[in-house]
Amino acid sequence: MARSSALRASVAGLLCALAAGPAMAQAPCRLALLLGMDISSSVDPLEDALQRGGLAQALRAPDVVDAILSQPDRPVALAMFEWSGRVQQDMVIPWVILRDEAAILATADRIATSRRSYAEFSTAIGHALDYAHDLFATGPACDARVLDLSGDGVNNDGFGPVIAYAQRDFSAITVNALAIEVRELATDHGMTEGAEAGLAAYFRDTVIRGPAAFVEVAEGFEDVARAMRRKLRRELEVRIGLHHRP
Repeated sequence: MARSSALRASVAGLLCALAAGPAMAQAPCRLALLLGMDISSSVDPLEDALQRGGLAQALRAPDVVDAILSQPDRPVALAMFEWSGRVQQDMVIPWVILRDEAAILATADRIATSRRSYAEFSTAIGHALDYAHDLFATGPACDARVLDLSGDGVNNDGFGPVIAYAQRDFSAITVNALAIEVRELATDHGMTEGAEAGLAAYFRDTVIRGPAAFVEVAEGFEDVARAMRRKLRRELEVRIGLHHRP
């Protein structure tokens, strides 16, 4: 499975490089920020729309825009992929250098209007990490690399994060997580559905990795915009030497 993931990520990276041309390869950038969006079967259509819209709203926030553009000579590179099962990972936004507000807003619009590729697969966090590793390898050479992985459940398909980290070198990659904690709701049949109990703790103990890695919590998909805005601001401010403000 790792070879399949690596091949698909390499092809995606090559296409990104060909599309971007020499400017992408030579651009000095301070941060490569890779966003991974959970589209597993536990995420229904409304929640998927809230997640995409929330991320787009967070990118458009004036304080996030200001943080991205704070060092014009050392911009931020951003890419986004969606993930679910063992081989269900797809690029949504190939690597792009965010040099100005127009580029940021255009990227936010592309995220907001994107459509999920799958809706019926499980949650394979280890395979998502494996895929992300290869996207960094084929992406721009920035001073720092951060994976921003969102999810509403624990790993339940394929190998988990522990094996992913054992198989791949993440020493130069910080992995942060957005835990989308959905409260359990009673269904018409008297059953319950929703995110795993203690999801933030699971992400904190198992998924995040690297110095100063952290978990941000969204209280349901309606809260993704707020939580992601705070998360992006924190990641960007760390990279420009500012102290994060709650």
